[in-house]
Amino acid sequence: MSVIDATAELEQELRKRIMVLDGAMGTTIRTYGLKEEDARGSRFAGHDKDLLNNGDILSLTRPDVIADIHKRFYEAGSDICETNTFSATGLAQSEFFVEDPREKGGRKDPEFFQKILDDPMLNDLAWEMNVVSSQLCRKWADNIATDTGRKRYVAGAIGPLTVSLSNSPDANDAGFRVVTFDQVLAAYRHQVLALIEGGCDILMVETIFDSLNAKAACVAIQEIFAEREIRLPVIISAAVGLGGETMISAQKVEAMWIAFAHMHPLAVGLNCSLGPDLMRPHLEELSNCAGTFVSCYSNAGLPNPLAPTGFDLEPKHMHDYMVEFAKAGLLNLAGGCCGNTPEHVAAIARAVSNIPPREVPVLI
Repeated sequence: MSVIDATAELEQELRKRIMVLDGAMGTTIRTYGLKEEDARGSRFAGHDKDLLNNGDILSLTRPDVIADIHKRFYEAGSDICETNTFSATGLAQSEFFVEDPREKGGRKDPEFFQKILDDPMLNDLAWEMNVVSSQLCRKWADNIATDTGRKRYVAGAIGPLTVSLSNSPDANDAGFRVVTFDQVLAAYRHQVLALIEGGCDILMVETIFDSLNAKAACVAIQEIFAEREIRLPVIISAAVGLGGETMISAQKVEAMWIAFAHMHPLAVGLNCSLGPDLMRPHLEELSNCAGTFVSCYSNAGLPNPLAPTGFDLEPKHMHDYMVEFAKAGLLNLAGGCCGNTPEHVAAIARAVSNIPPREVPVLI
């Protein structure tokens, strides 16, 4: 496994300009009008559960679509694109491949999820998803870099999971958890190793709803770095509610930074959850306390099922908000989450192109 630590060159670039992230994979997938048979392909044609909402499976069944999306985001101006691996763990994929015990009066618990972790098919599937998704993104990062003369980067997307370590789903048993910390750690270790194998430059622990889940992801990263004697830059990004708290564990923005500062992340940021107008005060708080670079990739407004993308804001709106954020000295990396297409990202790239980046007082 050959790994090059891009931290130094990214730090140097981030001190010169605001770098651009990509937009929403799920939103952009929907513009292709795919059907259930596209998600299944020939490989999963006989599967007994619907797969269309399993966007990560498309890296295996419609790699042409996922590759085209990466290509479009890089061409729109993204310096960094995320892999199509938001839910590419055995724990998350079990939603699509294993019968839910609750349908027959049972429940999901650590015993259930241990069987998931021990399932060879799910392990192999998760590994393949992460490796192939990384390779798809890597190919277009390198192709666009060659065409334009500007290096592009691949960020391995590590999502929040569909289970919580912080909260109990049982109102009558506050101590009950469906999974253990060690089980979540094992799932994330498997994903991190596969992302590195596939050629990622960056690891991105993103859309944090549950800080303890994210802690498990960070422990997995640290363990693998120590065991393999390697290091990659890490970006940590939380989703916040209206009060500036992570939605499940209710950790405020400053507390979130304190909790993850020991990781020495390349950047810490906010994404998803709120539109840019509602996210701004929380971004200001993070910018004031973070001793590293700050990223922001918000939703294109709040959800609106009547809008073409499912969100209200058009590219021109995201452009104007990012100009405002950049001029206020809040940004080192800018992009878009849900509702942001390649056209939105092109507008964001134009918005920040000539504005100096946020100054970082002390890199920890």
